[in-house]
Amino acid sequence: MDIQPDTIHITASHREEISATHADLYVSVRGSSAFSGNEAMKKAKEVSALVDELIKSGVSSEDIHLQGVRVETSSGTLLKSSSAVYRLRVRCGKLDALPVLLDVIASQKNSNLERIEWKYADQDARARGLESAIAAAKVKAEKVAAALGVKLLGVFNFTENIFDEESPAPLYAEARMMKAARAQEPEPSLGMDIQHSKYLQVNVEIQYRVSGF
Repeated sequence: MDIQPDTIHITASHREEISATHADLYVSVRGSSAFSGNEAMKKAKEVSALVDELIKSGVSSEDIHLQGVRVETSSGTLLKSSSAVYRLRVRCGKLDALPVLLDVIASQKNSNLERIEWKYADQDARARGLESAIAAAKVKAEKVAAALGVKLLGVFNFTENIFDEESPAPLYAEARMMKAARAQEPEPSLGMDIQHSKYLQVNVEIQYRVSGF
């Protein structure tokens, strides 16, 4: 029969705010004709117009991806002239350029920004948080052991979990209102985040073996 050694249970955490480093913009484009694959990027005039403007604004063609095409037809018969909705993913590698890209998308009457997916280089933050939480747990354990009059002998059990807090996404219906705003205002009102951050919290639970109470 295993006998559990005397232990003390310590919890500690490290919470850090980290900023997004880049973003993916998901855009739908309503086209008057249906094409698929690479043809869509060149032959669907509404898609081609948006792509051309994005490239002029500094986006690499390699950062513009066609993710899907939905054909729309009222007759139930698929025709070459059928309209379609094209779904694009546009990588914004430098967030300083985001306002310009939003303006480009808003200027195309057949394009809608559906959502923004923020991207983070958070591996360093996770490692840094884990190291900090473990150090804090050790300091706390030493203080608890001293108060109890026992000695720390080692670690009996260790558990780590990470809470990745992402702020609620902006209301993307507002993105569609940008087109109306352009007709009424000299400068468009973006009405959405152009900079983003989140909180990353690393929690540790450690059972330390101690000398007998």
